[in-house]
Amino acid sequence: MKELFWASLLLILYTYAGYALWLRLLASLRSRPVLVSPMTPSVSIIMAAHNEEANLPPKLETLRRLDYPANRLEIIVASDGSTDRTAEILLANAPYIVPILLPEAKGKAIALNAAVQAAHGEVLVFFDTRQAVDRNVLHELCSCFADPRVGAVSGELLLEDAQGRPAGDALGLYWKIEKVVRRLESLTGSVVGVTGAICALRRELYVPLPEGTLLDDVLLPMNVARAGSRVVFQPTAIARDTIFHRPGKEFARKVRTLTGNYQLLQLAPWLLTPRNPLLFRFVSHKLLRLVVPFLLILLLISSALAAGLFYKAIFAAQLVFYGLAALGSLSPSARRFRAIAVAETFAMLNMAAALAFYNFAAGRKKVWV
Repeated sequence: MKELFWASLLLILYTYAGYALWLRLLASLRSRPVLVSPMTPSVSIIMAAHNEEANLPPKLETLRRLDYPANRLEIIVASDGSTDRTAEILLANAPYIVPILLPEAKGKAIALNAAVQAAHGEVLVFFDTRQAVDRNVLHELCSCFADPRVGAVSGELLLEDAQGRPAGDALGLYWKIEKVVRRLESLTGSVVGVTGAICALRRELYVPLPEGTLLDDVLLPMNVARAGSRVVFQPTAIARDTIFHRPGKEFARKVRTLTGNYQLLQLAPWLLTPRNPLLFRFVSHKLLRLVVPFLLILLLISSALAAGLFYKAIFAAQLVFYGLAALGSLSPSARRFRAIAVAETFAMLNMAAALAFYNFAAGRKKVWV
């Protein structure tokens, strides 16, 4: 039992802290800065939309305010079988945008493929329909392509509350930690995934997505890395989003994302072979997080069964921690206490990972959330 306890504990610690510490050490020994310089390649903004009548008008208004030469820019929006006013809004905004109206809903991946097929830009910039972006975002993304080694660029997603202030809750803290890891990955080579709400890549490096792909923001950059180019993080290219406070909404998004990680192994088995130049990073950053829920169960059981006061104390501490998580889940007002909020968020993320495993095993998936 003690061996099982320590193996589980060390893997959990490596997943949440050890990998980041290894990257920090690597950055101190061998950083790889990106050559950044102003440039204005032709750009195709790509968006996929499914029943986005509420989000499209403000998003299109945001795009109209972008600071970029109009003769170097095109905007392509693919409606994936929308049944609301999405198609009507897109047609009303032509020819400012290029609308692509797909008759059937086949998922985001197919919509993105259709939009890219119609694109003419040297650089593809992918946005989601919900988030606002800063006026200079295209200049910031494109400046990284002055470095010929760079094939894809991830922007920065800022999570804000309803008043536009940086999110200070536990989920905001989790996202801050995630961005630290991405910065370190970028500084030392390539990031494993990009921010789907704001990213760019060279047109010639786009590989069409298989139908039903959930994590285009991981598969696309991994294909770029496989082609021998770097995938970097540019924190000055900013999109802004509001954290969901509707019960279950953020949980559903995390389940979809984590289910997508399992799906990647089925769609692209080369990710777990030496043909993946980011294999170590992919396992450390993406796959180990899928295993943590099972490691937590092993940690709880092994600490309960192992002999010794130390293991009993650890077992009791886990019970207290999960009790705080349950309190935060049952009483939203209790989440104003940081310890309760952190415990509840940690438990929510790992419950989402466990449900993602069930969804993948059962063949359940949703392509739009």
